[in-house]
Amino acid sequence: MAEREQRYGEFVAVRRDGHVAELVLDRPRAMNAVSTAMARSLTAACAALGEDREVRAVVLTSTAERAFCVGADLKERNGLSDAELLRQRPVTRAAYTAVLELPVPAIAAVHGFALGGGFEIALSCDLIVADLTAVVGLPEVSVGVIPGGGGTQLLPRRVGAARAAELVFSARRVPAEEARGLGLVDQLVAEGRDRAEALALGARVAAHSPVGLRAAKRALRLGQGLDLRAGLEVEDAAWRSVAFSGDRAEGVAAFNEKRKPQWPGE
Repeated sequence: MAEREQRYGEFVAVRRDGHVAELVLDRPRAMNAVSTAMARSLTAACAALGEDREVRAVVLTSTAERAFCVGADLKERNGLSDAELLRQRPVTRAAYTAVLELPVPAIAAVHGFALGGGFEIALSCDLIVADLTAVVGLPEVSVGVIPGGGGTQLLPRRVGAARAAELVFSARRVPAEEARGLGLVDQLVAEGRDRAEALALGARVAAHSPVGLRAAKRALRLGQGLDLRAGLEVEDAAWRSVAFSGDRAEGVAAFNEKRKPQWPGE
């Protein structure tokens, strides 16, 4: 299917290719620094994707040559009064939450700098594919704030409390190979291959049941932080939501008939 694009404001685009949606951060002159306008656009794009039942996977990419996203727009922030900063907070927070709450699997394609809020956008995804130029980190304490886009909660869930504390307190930037070793990114690919490999992974994901994918993501996310018994109850509820679906019936039939499933998506 041919790729098509829809704009959300000046700085965010969505490209569709089959059941994969590419969510594009498109503010290259500012290395995708997240301004108020860009945050609103990101929220709107994610809301539309979440409601689109044809979307089975989302891949976040960047048009900036040297960065995935460098985080908050500190030039804009520098001109805000305390009252304006307070009013901006729910706008920017909503953008990070919108990525985190995408109901389908989300994959970040990272090259160059993914710092502060930029790394938090990647952490809000389910998987991070990074190329060898990637440099990630949460340097917020070095400018007098804290990771406020989910970093203090998402990072320890990835790498453990002590490792997250070291990275947040030191504010250090972590190069790609070390980041892979620490579990800060999930796949490390050749320079310039992050987008292509992430889209290929998205296509593999999107070949599967849309009902199953959404339910599996829900179980994985809701089960985090729960004790095992409670987590298994979350899993059972997710199983019950798909066990009598059209997708389940088609998947079993296709397996037995040795053919590719034609998912009804219900």
